[in-house]
Amino acid sequence: MRWDGEALHVWVTARAVEGAANRALLAAVARALGTRPSAVALVAGERGRDKVLEVEGAAAEALARLTG
Repeated sequence: MRWDGEALHVWVTARAVEGAANRALLAAVARALGTRPSAVALVAGERGRDKVLEVEGAAAEALARLTG
């Protein structure tokens, strides 16, 4: 994962077949934030490269670790 000041860039090795890459992305973000996988939801970009995620109850400290 890398934060460029505008977006968080996340790479996964799962293939984009039957949602596997999206599931891997959600799991990776949940792991990085130290939250449960069900707290991370894909809001937009299901079929595209750019995604918008919503993280329920994300702590500011966890977000700062990712972006700092």
